[in-house]
Amino acid sequence: MAPEERNKENSKLGRSPKYMLIQRFAKLFFGCLAAVTSGMMYAVYLSTYHERKFWFSSRQELEREITFQGDSAIYYSFYKELLKAPSFERGVYELTHNNKTVSLKTINAVQQMTLYPELIASVLYQASGSEEVIEPVYFYIGIVFGLQGIYVTALFVTSWVMSGTWLAGMLTVAWFIINRTDTTRIDYSIPSRENWALPYFACQVAALTGYLKKSLNCSAEKFCYLLVYEVYKIYLFSLFLGYLLQFENSALLVSPLLSLVAALMLSKCLQMNTKKGTFISRLLKIMHIYLVLTITVTLNFLLKVFVPHKENEHLLKFIEVKLGLNTTKNFTMNWLLCQESLQAPSQDFFLRLTQSSLLPFYILVLIICLFSVTQVIFRRICGEPLKETVKLEDGRIGERPEIVYHVIHTILLGCLAMCLEGMKYLWTPYVCMLAAFGVCSPELWMTLFKWLRLKAVHPILLALILSMAVPTIIGFSLWKEFFPRIMTELSELQEFYDPDTVELMTWIKRQAPVAAVFAGSPQLMGVIKLCTGWMVSSLPLYNDDDLIKRNENIYQIYSKRSAEDIYKILTSYKANFLIIEDSICNEVGPVRGCRVKDLLDIANGHVVCEEGDSYAYSKYGRFCHEIKMNYSPYVNYFTRVYWNRSYFVYRINTVISFQS
Repeated sequence: MAPEERNKENSKLGRSPKYMLIQRFAKLFFGCLAAVTSGMMYAVYLSTYHERKFWFSSRQELEREITFQGDSAIYYSFYKELLKAPSFERGVYELTHNNKTVSLKTINAVQQMTLYPELIASVLYQASGSEEVIEPVYFYIGIVFGLQGIYVTALFVTSWVMSGTWLAGMLTVAWFIINRTDTTRIDYSIPSRENWALPYFACQVAALTGYLKKSLNCSAEKFCYLLVYEVYKIYLFSLFLGYLLQFENSALLVSPLLSLVAALMLSKCLQMNTKKGTFISRLLKIMHIYLVLTITVTLNFLLKVFVPHKENEHLLKFIEVKLGLNTTKNFTMNWLLCQESLQAPSQDFFLRLTQSSLLPFYILVLIICLFSVTQVIFRRICGEPLKETVKLEDGRIGERPEIVYHVIHTILLGCLAMCLEGMKYLWTPYVCMLAAFGVCSPELWMTLFKWLRLKAVHPILLALILSMAVPTIIGFSLWKEFFPRIMTELSELQEFYDPDTVELMTWIKRQAPVAAVFAGSPQLMGVIKLCTGWMVSSLPLYNDDDLIKRNENIYQIYSKRSAEDIYKILTSYKANFLIIEDSICNEVGPVRGCRVKDLLDIANGHVVCEEGDSYAYSKYGRFCHEIKMNYSPYVNYFTRVYWNRSYFVYRINTVISFQS
């Protein structure tokens, strides 16, 4: 309603302005309280679940650190190094000129791994005087869990602002937690960059939603405006800041985003400087999209010509192969394509969303909003003006700017999620928020009834009833089915214990020379770097050409290559010890052709196809198998110094002894 109509309605019902102010304040207070409480409870839930899963409080430091796997171990190891440094400035310098992690290589770890979250966490830990209160690992994971609480609160607020009731926020949080497998990977990758970034992204979306919503009061709109600024300017500022913080990363200057923002600002300036109603202004309206695209492409081309930069060939090749436009035998490319996060979503993903009733309601809400937005666009094309105030009985939810924004946004994110399963962690929380808003919104139900031309029951009354009844029924059904499962998760003590890895790390710390360099799979090297501090020959990073080549070469220990070839590869990186993992050497993967040894055979040309079947063939046996036999020539180059059920450690001989 317009303010005048609202005042008349209130006077008819005998409501004083003071009564309305108290009612609005109470609604805002309890809604904010519910949002903050939901975020805090989710953070506590994550902390409790993490403790039950890993027995964190009863573990030794080494056993705790082993729970960080792969690239997560590398992130946390640099956080530890910052805390051990004599000063923050010295710690930052050592990270930007790091020559103690990868052999024969100096890396800028802050630039390559985006370590600003670790820098901030270390500053907070030392500045807050937490050294005497809490251990570094608890402080680190506590910050991440706290950010996840903010993430959930932002989703709550977005759904609340769109629907007008904080019941939608409660339903959003419930769906988010129930579908935790598909909304976040905080369970097994705490230091992941997305766990630091997505909470801020959700806050931006909430602020933009509040700014686009017309019915907010002046104070709330100004607050949202302060959070959002002007979109174009904030994009330019973010790109410039990112350019500086990433040590003058020229890739940001030649990015399509910078060219697009510049083109939009230029076209907007042309529109503003042209008198309305003139032929030129009408022509610009028609040519607006074409003008923006043309300027964007031209400007991006000019920037790439004059700004020195390095094309990301690996990304371009990956897109080509992913879309089926090309094929490759490259080991790294095929290994990445075999990763679950870079494949299309499985049927289990959609089944899980359906079982929690999330997917059916999301599809219903999306269809109604999409058709309503399409109707609005068609009316504008036909010359019909938009209404200044949209009432509930109009049934035009598509005329709300925030609805248009979220429909476009969720479709784009959904398309990405359908191509890459890893993108589901960005899309599924959005699905929770949009579905909860829809079932709690009277306008959405009214839009549906307007299309159905419902006359048997008063449509406004039915829309109001359904906007309360449907989410209540959903909430009770979710509570009955999933709440016992969640409580069981929190009550059961799960055991995560890897004695073989603990024994390996203990042996390295006690027996290996301090200057030793270890070679093995990149994932294991990350854990060795964290738990022991010893130098390694490779890291699980794929944004550096040299590290990618190192990973490919060192993975050859699982290929069908000669002992001499492997020896030359390892000594070229000054490696002193080689670690063979039995889980990789004897891997029995669910998908044939995606095992490490299969990918290596393809890359090395050791695959022979006969009558539709593929066979691996080479005059040499598989190195990881042959070296365990302890016969010549393998014993000439390598000496076994330690082994257990999972790992075999060999010293790389500096003086080759030829034995019969």
